[in-house]
Amino acid sequence: MQGEDDAELTAAVLAAQDGDETAFRTVYRSVHPRLLGYVRTLVGDLDAEDVASEAWLQIARDLDRFSGDADRFRGWAARIARNRALDHIRMRGRRPAIGGDETELTGRPAEADTAGEAIESLSTGAALALIAQLPQDQAEAVVLRVVVGLDAKSAAETLGKRPGAVRTAAHRGLKRLAELMGADAPAQGRGLGAVPPQPDPHGRAVPPSPCVTHSRTRTQKDM
Repeated sequence: MQGEDDAELTAAVLAAQDGDETAFRTVYRSVHPRLLGYVRTLVGDLDAEDVASEAWLQIARDLDRFSGDADRFRGWAARIARNRALDHIRMRGRRPAIGGDETELTGRPAEADTAGEAIESLSTGAALALIAQLPQDQAEAVVLRVVVGLDAKSAAETLGKRPGAVRTAAHRGLKRLAELMGADAPAQGRGLGAVPPQPDPHGRAVPPSPCVTHSRTRTQKDM
């Protein structure tokens, strides 16, 4: 249950602030996989582990300054990871490819579709590989909302943007991901973890229901 997971993380953060090393390991195990996925969208696979390690060093150093619950901690950790990733990009003389101006996104309502359900059928590794093909603003918005599990306000604080811009970027990114998945389906087939259609009592093939691979995955309607 997500509520139980959040309560456990909140308690672990508080205990870690009091110097409990076991609690800090619990925090790390809970947050690191999602945080690493986010860093990968910024710096690529080759440097992601190093940048994530730098982020965790800062998280450990500054933990006593943090105040809040599990959701706020995820957002705080994501901001630290993003800053370390951008520092790394600047140091190496590379800039992320930003897809469009944020102002272009804010005034346009997001389209309602089922792209969020589509991404749920992917394994995390396959999803991140497709996300890497998105414009940078869309990739970050999708990962922060869908993988890290931040709400629009927390994701916006992490990115230094308005919540409306993040929602729209996430919607556009998820829609594009659905298109990419459709293009990849013939080549990858069941390699994406697809479940074969099951026959109904009358012998007709029934498509499988989307399987949720992440407890905090949000659909388009929730964004």
